[in-house]
Amino acid sequence: MKQTIPIILSILFLLMATPESLIAQQERPLYLDPNASVEDRVEDLLARMTLEEKIGQMSQLDISQINTTGLQADVFLDPEKARDMVVNNHVGSFLNGEAVPPQQWYEFMAELTRIAVEETRLGIPIIYGIDHVHGASYMAETTIFPQPINLGATFNTEHGYNMGWVTALEMADVGHHWNFAPTLDVGRNQIWGRLYETFGEDPLLTSRMGVAYLDGFHNNEEIAPYRLASNAKHFLAYSDPVSGWDKSPASLSMQEIYEMHLPPFRAAIEAGVMTIMANSSEVNGEPVHASALFLTEMLRKQLGFDGVVLTDWDEVGKLAGFHRMVPDYKEGTYRAVTAGIDVSMTPLSLNFNEALLELVQEGRISEERVDESVRRVLRLKFEIGLFENPFPRNDRLDRIGSEESRMKSLQAARESLVLLKNEDDVLPLQNPGRIVVAGPSANSKRNLSGGWTLAWQGGREEQYPDRMLTVYTGLQQAFPEAQIDLLETLPESREALMDFLAGAETIIYAGGEEPYAEFLGNILDLNLEASQKEDIRRLSESGIPLVTVLIQGRPRLITDVLDHMDALVHAGLPGFEGGEAIADVLSGNVNPSGRLPFTYPAFSGHMLNYNHKPSDIFFHHPDSQNPFEDPRPGTHLFEFGDGLSYTEFELSDLRLSAETLSGNDHLTASVTVTNTGDVAGSKPVLWFLSQTTGLVPRPVRELKHFERVTLEPGASQTLTFEIHPEESLWYPDASGNRVFEATKYFVRAGTLTQTFTYEP
Repeated sequence: MKQTIPIILSILFLLMATPESLIAQQERPLYLDPNASVEDRVEDLLARMTLEEKIGQMSQLDISQINTTGLQADVFLDPEKARDMVVNNHVGSFLNGEAVPPQQWYEFMAELTRIAVEETRLGIPIIYGIDHVHGASYMAETTIFPQPINLGATFNTEHGYNMGWVTALEMADVGHHWNFAPTLDVGRNQIWGRLYETFGEDPLLTSRMGVAYLDGFHNNEEIAPYRLASNAKHFLAYSDPVSGWDKSPASLSMQEIYEMHLPPFRAAIEAGVMTIMANSSEVNGEPVHASALFLTEMLRKQLGFDGVVLTDWDEVGKLAGFHRMVPDYKEGTYRAVTAGIDVSMTPLSLNFNEALLELVQEGRISEERVDESVRRVLRLKFEIGLFENPFPRNDRLDRIGSEESRMKSLQAARESLVLLKNEDDVLPLQNPGRIVVAGPSANSKRNLSGGWTLAWQGGREEQYPDRMLTVYTGLQQAFPEAQIDLLETLPESREALMDFLAGAETIIYAGGEEPYAEFLGNILDLNLEASQKEDIRRLSESGIPLVTVLIQGRPRLITDVLDHMDALVHAGLPGFEGGEAIADVLSGNVNPSGRLPFTYPAFSGHMLNYNHKPSDIFFHHPDSQNPFEDPRPGTHLFEFGDGLSYTEFELSDLRLSAETLSGNDHLTASVTVTNTGDVAGSKPVLWFLSQTTGLVPRPVRELKHFERVTLEPGASQTLTFEIHPEESLWYPDASGNRVFEATKYFVRAGTLTQTFTYEP
């Protein structure tokens, strides 16, 4: 009897215990132990999940499915909708929204997270994705940097780092875990509507700027205890469609894909990028979202990427409805999953969940294949600490949009502006009495930032910060004593126009483009709008010096009106600090130092990149012309790397440490840069190599190194470039294998050249 009393008491205790107290007595699941290895936690959690829960982790829905109105701009959670998606349908990820204050984002994410962590069976946190393209651009009160194309124009990787670092700082606390940036497409097609999201047309420039961004994004210790998920997009060869239109097919040799489009993604993977978004178009006749060649053979096997592969917006469905590759959504799901995608940005339905469940139940896709993707998703969530720190916080929101961050954006904007013409030194403006500021972008805030700013297609003008300057108000600030008059629309009569302009010392014409994003940027003609060209012609008739500032996401053609301009500034899309930066350059408070990160075409019928093949350009000449030694013939208006300064720089004494190179040895090139002008200035020095012969004909030039130097008047500095065969003296064949060839190379810095021979 004495032995049975403890047993009876134990039974009574268990009968009286609440379910919560029983759970508390059980051993804590391994996946909730932060001291366990990530792999052990992943396997433990995966073993506890139902098939439906696994599939839910592979789906990502839009904010419109869980907010109060179903509109993208609505950042107010409907708890019942969220509960249905998260608790009942096990959805593991959501995305996007539009710009609202940080506190509102915090409240939205706090409740969404609570539902996932406290009301679901396993408490798996949500991972929230967002398109913060150039700063935390889908949130109000943040620091908005210049668009990536402007960062490319700086040839200064510090700005890539700063944009990644500040973006991480401003998104982490509100619960934005996963940023869909940077864009590592190489901007090879100048008419493409997403050119401004790239760092330019060169793979080395794109690689270095992208890696710098990831470095800043990954290594911001100020966001602790949070960590964030990085992304690179859009794998692969998205940026060179045959038609120039977004989401339309590309037709490229595999050799060109390996040489021009793959290097930035390889660099990002080596830098630890966690996720990759796939290309939403077709390449060589195959939609990339259904391509095992691109997503498995190249990305997984050749590049060794083991992170999460994400679709773009509704791309599984588009395999049926857009590409017409398959008859229905279910077959699209089969193709995409077997090709290698892990997460489907569905994003407006549960079609993916339902289709994948049926495919597994029918035996067409194995549960083991589902497990592969779910492992990657869970690993990502564990690696960024979501299980330990799932909830956002609002005690540090005052760091968002700080003056320190704003100054980083302003400096990037200043260094990104490219002076392309300056006849008779009309710039900088010297103590002006009266300036007329004209054109559609003269007093526009939204035009300075482009798309993906506050909203997908850019915000409404009234949404932009009160403190933000336009070109017009920026000049008012720069010249408080001058009369600055605004003329957004020119009067119809010549007499009225001349009367208005009378007495002006300078005309600033701010033209270019209005905001657009993705396929809404598809255009039929790259020419600057006819109305703007007519404005330029009419203004030039006054005889008053005319300075044109082009605020644009791609190089709109201006060949027929260039002679009507006394000065030309390509401003790109310089962001929230763009108005101040433009005024700084026009006034001479800042010496322009930007260089074109793309080739500016002269004509719509023949557009090339700087690193084209010799056979891309040929003219009839009475004497033969060697494109390596004589001036390069071309149909461009301005070359990649072009840009002027208010001072003069001279490159001299280009030397090589050896005339021959063999095996794995290396040589050193050096050049001296001297500021021969009267004011301090900065100059990006670009180093090019030209391989004279190749079994695969080689580009006329290839950028292999760049470095920015700042010099006082009269000062000199010697720069060096280490030439290593494993880095600079090979090219890929059609299978991605490295090809080293015995040949002669030209080394170029500015207009200087030296030669060496290489023997592998």
